[in-house]
Amino acid sequence: MPINIPKLLPAREILEQENIFIMDDERAVCQDIRPLNILILNLMPEKEKAETQLLRLLGNSPLQVNVRFLKTNSYEATNTSKQHLEQFYTTFSEIKNQKFDGMIITGAPVELLDFDEVKYWNELTQIMEWTKQNVTSTLHICWGAQAALSFHYGIGKYELPRKCSGIYAHQISDYNDNLLRGFDDHFYAPHSRYTDVSIGEIEANSKLKLLAASEEAGALLIASTDRRHVMITGHLEYESESLAQEYIRDKNKGLEIHVPVNYFPNNDPSRPPVNRWRAHGHLFFSNWLNYYVYQETPFNWD
Repeated sequence: MPINIPKLLPAREILEQENIFIMDDERAVCQDIRPLNILILNLMPEKEKAETQLLRLLGNSPLQVNVRFLKTNSYEATNTSKQHLEQFYTTFSEIKNQKFDGMIITGAPVELLDFDEVKYWNELTQIMEWTKQNVTSTLHICWGAQAALSFHYGIGKYELPRKCSGIYAHQISDYNDNLLRGFDDHFYAPHSRYTDVSIGEIEANSKLKLLAASEEAGALLIASTDRRHVMITGHLEYESESLAQEYIRDKNKGLEIHVPVNYFPNNDPSRPPVNRWRAHGHLFFSNWLNYYVYQETPFNWD
């Protein structure tokens, strides 16, 4: 089944070229089925790039998905045009009286700040509190995962000696969880962050399950026992070149940054990276949509 997105969204052309099944509002309203309504709070600076990455994965599912994008009121993005935000994004005040089957809260390049130093932290906590009663399942990515662990479960983050950047092997901790249906025993996922969370604190919390982790990169996938919250500290949505672009950006800024681990062939940045996580990225998002959203959400919220 297709993903329903605005006809003029720039990501549409890219997704159509990749043969992702999409449709617009005009066709969607003619179908007598109950689509899933997904809200995406996009905190990434390059919003159009993040839109494409997430929509690519949400669109690879037998479920029809309606997507809306949410922006913060308390902080105005500087890397995305005002026209794009006004055309495709809404604010929390405009949707807070609605219900959503699923929600995604992305990461943001603010992890070295304390949470209360982030300009939109108060607004984000209001949104996270709202999800408890108004969203069936919320997926939190990277810094968004750390924010959720702090807000919902009191688990803080700590700074790493150096940036965790690269492609890391992960082991499954709970083979019975539906989020991991079809996963290999060991699978790869990208990480790109300066901070981490404690596996010990996660395992000590009776409301959380550690589903997958890496000996090198730490916890990757955590879910609440009631399936309302999923936290992923890495980036299964990343494209093949995403880490390369970040590496070049950081080098151009003069930062002391190491070559992403297990990414470039022979650690040679002049060679194109090989994508080893694409299949599990698609599988993870499909499992989340099916088992944590579609199978759990009411047909009629009223």
